Amino acid sequence: MKKLLNLFKKDPARGLERDMFIQRMVFWIFLFPALFSFFMVQIIPFSIGLYYSFTNWSATAQPSIDWVGFKNYIDAFKDFKFLYATMITSIYTVLNIISVNVVAFALAMLATSKLKYRNIYRAGFFLPNVIGGIILGYIWQFIFNQFVPGLATVTGIGALSKTLLGDSKTAIIALVIVSTWQYAGYVMMIYVAALQNVPAELLEAAQIDGANAWQRFRAITIPMVMPAFTITMFLTLVNSFKQFDVNVSLTNGGPSTMFMGQAIKGTTLLAMHIAETSSVGLNTAQAQAKAIVFFLVLVTFSLIQVVVTKRREVEL
Repeated sequence: MKKLLNLFKKDPARGLERDMFIQRMVFWIFLFPALFSFFMVQIIPFSIGLYYSFTNWSATAQPSIDWVGFKNYIDAFKDFKFLYATMITSIYTVLNIISVNVVAFALAMLATSKLKYRNIYRAGFFLPNVIGGIILGYIWQFIFNQFVPGLATVTGIGALSKTLLGDSKTAIIALVIVSTWQYAGYVMMIYVAALQNVPAELLEAAQIDGANAWQRFRAITIPMVMPAFTITMFLTLVNSFKQFDVNVSLTNGGPSTMFMGQAIKGTTLLAMHIAETSSVGLNTAQAQAKAIVFFLVLVTFSLIQVVVTKRREVEL
């Protein structure tokens, strides 16, 4: 305490030390709310959840919560519904990553071209991202079940008469379409920022040297925006694995399909399956164990993706 008081005495020799101390104090004062919130909302709940995943915690009334070890994790991997949800989520994630990034990059190329009213197009492409997932799912449910079949009646195109939501295989495609429509505009803005940083002089020099549009795109544009690909791939990977609200409102996990000789919901993604394990099955401890496994899978895939794309940046 005496040392602290000495810092604030009017001593020119201690001026620099005093200023550094004040800067550190200001830094930690401003950082404390964020750290406190992170620990209260993330670290502490995660730690409690990790503990409960090793117990017999249930949503029903019980006299005590007992330690059961890895039983919930073993039961989770024996659950064919959990295995199917993991498989279908992985398929959905791959399709969604490809679809969102291809569409977003195409829109970004369009929005950064010399097209008239391109700023209006940017706003229009981004607009679906501000619509809530629950509302979005119900809107597209109407489009798939009512509008498209009605369009088939008017135009006479028989292929449109069957709704995509009527079969589990096509319902996954419907989920990808809706997710792409919602999220591509957001990812587009990241690509727009990256494309605007590509030096025009470099492209002009390549054009003067005789490089065609594809050669300029492959040899200059793609390497220059590769850091943006790292970001967008990570965002779409995480967003796809965590998909819940559109899954609930658009398909509600259906329609049914067969897996390992059992009839199950064909489009129940991991997040929705975990929620159903807790709220419908009332097995909150096993739901928490599945959530921990989900977390580890997501972290693993995310780290692999970031390492691979970062390495690709260096190679290019």
